[in-house]
Amino acid sequence: MNEVRARWERIHAAAAEAGPPEAARVLAENAHLLPTTGRALDLASGPGGNALLLARVGLETHAWDIAPTAIARLERQAAALGLTIQAATRDVEAAPPPPGGFDVIVVSRFLSRPLAGALIAALRPGGLLYYQTFTREKAFAGGPSNPDYLLAPGELLRMFSALRPVTYREEGWLGDVRRGFRNQALFVGLKEE
Repeated sequence: MNEVRARWERIHAAAAEAGPPEAARVLAENAHLLPTTGRALDLASGPGGNALLLARVGLETHAWDIAPTAIARLERQAAALGLTIQAATRDVEAAPPPPGGFDVIVVSRFLSRPLAGALIAALRPGGLLYYQTFTREKAFAGGPSNPDYLLAPGELLRMFSALRPVTYREEGWLGDVRRGFRNQALFVGLKEE
């Protein structure tokens, strides 16, 4: 088992007793933008809160994560809820999604800059990318500390400039940092036809 997989296995094993996973804010608050049919991917899914929401709304849902523990937890949750999710243990950096394979891709709390082009290519025309992850401008402690896994201000917009922004939010250190959406950025982008 490689070092990255082992680290995520430890993280997911420690969280295994937590309640049902929730969808990321980017998806939960923008679920009204989802198509009524199509193929969706929860990339680097963790325990699969995004996948569960995608399956609940009727999309053919796939979930990939490097940690077998996370995938097993997702499969148990999906079975308990009567949802069909095609979950697989997969190193998404080594095996990114195929071009034109999905109508919706959701990525939350994961950052691999080299995957940006593959994610855009993996969207079908009219497809949506939902993305939410941690930023360098932190109003409070939390999330990764390694800058390799933190977004610079405005970076999501630059990474996915080939997509039409539909929703974007990044508050950084502006105003009252005790309130609002802090430490993360979220983006919904449309691949125009």
